[in-house]
Formats: sequence, structure tokens, C-alpha cells
Amino acid sequence: MAASATSRRWPIYLYVPNLIGYARILINITAFAICFSHKALFVALYFFSFVCDYFDGRFAQLLNQRSTFGAVLDMVTDRVSTAALLVILSHLFSNAYLLFVGLLALDISSHWLQMYSTFLSNKTSHKDVNDSKSLLLRLYYQYRAVMGYCAIGAEVLYLVLYLLGDGSKDLTEVVLTAAAEKSVLFYVGLFAFPGCVIKQIVNLVQMKSAADLCVVHDLQKPQQKSS
Repeated sequence: MAASATSRRWPIYLYVPNLIGYARILINITAFAICFSHKALFVALYFFSFVCDYFDGRFAQLLNQRSTFGAVLDMVTDRVSTAALLVILSHLFSNAYLLFVGLLALDISSHWLQMYSTFLSNKTSHKDVNDSKSLLLRLYYQYRAVMGYCAIGAEVLYLVLYLLGDGSKDLTEVVLTAAAEKSVLFYVGLFAFPGCVIKQIVNLVQMKSAADLCVVHDLQKPQQKSS
């Protein structure tokens, strides 16, 4: 009760999870500013920001400082970070730019639709899929180990490709060379690959499920007016 009362008095913009969110934004700006000149530092900063995403959720729970603003800030930071990394990959591997641009579009559209349908359904979190007909979505959002592996796997795979990019701009050649040399990065990427693939499938299913919810909302409008 005391924590709840304190949270109500404290400005939402200054909630601890939101302060962590602001720090993540600054870290990401710094990381992307040096992404073409200091690869190792970029990866360290980017991954540190990614790890902070876990801590803002923990602090929100421990301090009872959950907020709609914080949820949106967290989602926007995640999506913009991933999108920027995919843009860099499309630059490093110009022969596969459509692949990375496609992944960018899928990631943003899927999460935007999911977030919007969440508000239409009067839910407090886009991760609330208890009533979803999709077993995959329930498995993904209800089991932290599954979501963690997929989310981290996708980011790790993107970072591995970023580190492997050597200016040849040929994705297939770079991956085959890393495999032939038995590079540690290749095996790290190989471990992360299934998680990344599953995450893209989840994005597709999530986009379709969210679109269906929007359509159901439209169909219910005449009934709501008549009642």
C-alpha cells in the first residue's frame, strides 16, 4: 500500500523504469553514432541497452511503477533500436537489403498492430494473450524462457551478422566464409538462428491475430450503437 501511494505521488516521467528507458535511448544514440568506426564498442553498448530492457520491467514490478507511458516508451525504444540495426545490415549487405528491410517492416507493423489491438480490447499489456486462439502466441508470451530465447536470439543473430560484415556486401559469401573458418561468431549465430526464425513466425501470427481483433471491433460497432 505504501509503495502504491508513493508511486501515485511520484511524477510518471520520473518513474525509475522510465529513467532507465531514457538512459537506453542515450546509450543507443551513442552506439549508432559510432557503429561504423568502433564495432566492438557498438555491440557492447547495444547489448547493454538490450539487457536494461529486462531491468526496467523488474523495477516497474518491484516499485509498483507500471505506466502506459513506460510500456509505450519501452516498445518504441525496442522497435527503433532493432529497426536501426536492420538498416545498418542492409547497408553492410546490399545484396540482401530487401531481406533486412522486410524484417524491419514485419517487426514494426506486427508490434504496432498488436499494441493498437491491445487498447481496443481494453487490456493493460500487449503481452496479455490468454484469450488468444494461437497456441504459438500463448507459448511465446506466457513462457519467459521461450520469449527470451527468441528475442535474444534475433538480436544476437543481427549483431553476429553486423560483426561479420567486412565490406564485401555479399551476405551468403560472408556466412559461408565464417562457416569454413569455423568462426566462433558463426556458431553463436547458428545457435541464435532458430530463435530468430521463430520470432519472425510469431510476428506474422501476431500481426494476423491483431488484425482479426481490429476487424471484430469494427463488426461490433453497429451492435454497440444499436444497444
